[in-house]
Amino acid sequence: MTENLKAFLDAKVAQYNRPEFIENDPVTIPHMFSQKQDVEIMGFWAATLAWGQRVTIIKKCKELIALMDGAPYDFIINHEEPDLKKLLHFKHRTFNDVDTLYFIAFFRQHYERFESLEDAFMPSNSLKGEQKRILAENALNYFRSYFFSLPDFPHRTKKHVSSPSQKSTCKRLNMFLRWMVRIDDNGVDFGIWNRIKPADLICPLDLHVDRVSRKLNLINRKQTDWQTAVELTERLREFDPTDPVKYDFALFGLGIEERWGVQF
Repeated sequence: MTENLKAFLDAKVAQYNRPEFIENDPVTIPHMFSQKQDVEIMGFWAATLAWGQRVTIIKKCKELIALMDGAPYDFIINHEEPDLKKLLHFKHRTFNDVDTLYFIAFFRQHYERFESLEDAFMPSNSLKGEQKRILAENALNYFRSYFFSLPDFPHRTKKHVSSPSQKSTCKRLNMFLRWMVRIDDNGVDFGIWNRIKPADLICPLDLHVDRVSRKLNLINRKQTDWQTAVELTERLREFDPTDPVKYDFALFGLGIEERWGVQF
């Protein structure tokens, strides 16, 4: 049974982990850029805004890019106060101008100190040159505390950045980490970070993945929270211990493209 399920999921990974997947998914946003910092910034922003219709998510991200003159990293590092006025009307669902301006402030202070956003996920900067294992759970808990370390951060913005310590599934952040960390020859994920290993990622758990995973008996836990995402990932590690999160392609594709488990 397990071998049959692995073969089925491997086939679905091959079906959906393809360049053709990019155009209609939020991952298309960071793929608009070649500079590492632009990829990181817009990858993070696209993941943060990834709720609702994918067409709308992509449209709003492109609107945001245009407001930053098509060059997010350059705008963030070099903008002056008057340049921020045009961002005051940006909104996507509950994400508004207050959140937008804080994100810009955070990115500016971070990139003034570090070359890559990867450092924001490192629980200790002493890990830079060491071969220590960075688990996604530790990285995400550290990131949230670091992200809100600026003085007078807006409390309302905290709802847009989750962490395992809140028992959240951290779907958007896990998706962002997948984009940055996973590397293969298929061109969807970027693989531009190397201090977190693909083996230590947690599968992004959204409504579609949750529904399909339960249909396939990959999840037993009744509620859907961080431990549920961990449980799913542990099951996926049985199929591929070095790259369990590749099965996100299969589970998401089955859910959103093939409508598995949807009650009509």
